[in-house]
Amino acid sequence: MPFAKHLCRTLKSAFCVGHGQRALTTQAGKAKRMNLVSAINSALQIVLESDPRSYVFGEDVSFGGVFRCTTGLADMFGKHRVFNTPLCEQGIVGFGIGLAAMGNTAIAEIQFADYIYPAFDQIVNEAAKFRYRSGNQFNCGGLTIRTPYGAVGHGGHYHSQSPEAFFCHVPGIKVVIPRGPSQAKGLLLSSVRDPNPVVFFEPKWLYRQAVEDVPEDDYAIPLSRAEVVQRGTDITVVGWGAQMAILDQACSEALQAGISCELIDLQTLIPWDKETVEASVKKTGRLLISHEAPITGGFGAEIAASIVERCFLHLEAPVSRVCGLDTPFPLVFEPHYMPTKNKILEAIKASVHF
Repeated sequence: MPFAKHLCRTLKSAFCVGHGQRALTTQAGKAKRMNLVSAINSALQIVLESDPRSYVFGEDVSFGGVFRCTTGLADMFGKHRVFNTPLCEQGIVGFGIGLAAMGNTAIAEIQFADYIYPAFDQIVNEAAKFRYRSGNQFNCGGLTIRTPYGAVGHGGHYHSQSPEAFFCHVPGIKVVIPRGPSQAKGLLLSSVRDPNPVVFFEPKWLYRQAVEDVPEDDYAIPLSRAEVVQRGTDITVVGWGAQMAILDQACSEALQAGISCELIDLQTLIPWDKETVEASVKKTGRLLISHEAPITGGFGAEIAASIVERCFLHLEAPVSRVCGLDTPFPLVFEPHYMPTKNKILEAIKASVHF
């Protein structure tokens, strides 16, 4: 089976049903069937309706954006609140900083995370330090930067990157990544209302593949709080974003082999929920981390270092990482690059039998 079709089937069978139903039990209100695009759109509608000083802007957003996450918003709220910008990422974020500094809610869209780098200086040197350098007299906490990231099956090296680790090194901003529609809506609403600038990465492969029942009403999922998606006793498995679907499949097959995995979705990478992961590792004695980004300097390394410091005497095996390779993101060889279910399953078995 081609890799893209295999992952789509994985997302529909394991992720959308299993994770979606578990997530829904914590939410209240009437639910509606949504994919991730619709969930993002629903969250943005709620923000624009409830906050008259909120604005959504970016390249092509007035007619829905390249992925159609903002479809219909300009018609509903006017092109003075939902509008296109020039094709200049540095300008988009710089404008958002100024808008937020004046007390507005600024939701900026960067069309692909691969093109966020021209705005890197604005994010890490301006937005992240705005409150600190003014001695808390000013802030741009009303800024949220949305951007699709990660593998898409055919994006190659300019439309498939996972740059989250770059931003996790910077104090003053938060980094959030949802694993599905319910989490995307609740986490985006929390990000927009958080008093700090947030970089919100949306796993583009899930935009239309992940479908589940999502509460129609306004609700929030707290930032910096990991979710234990599946309880287990033998090994702790940590991930975020689209990789959670792959981890779920690996954990399910591990269970058939008699291995009980505790699966944790980090949800917020900075500040991340060390306590939940630490408590799990002290119980299981083992840890595996998986992400699409290259292994060297990936955020998994930070998790591994922190847990070794906190749980050294509880570990029964070395911390394992199953991640992307230290190469540019390939096109033809994407199946070899990706941290697949089989790679993760083998790493789980190796850790348990260490």
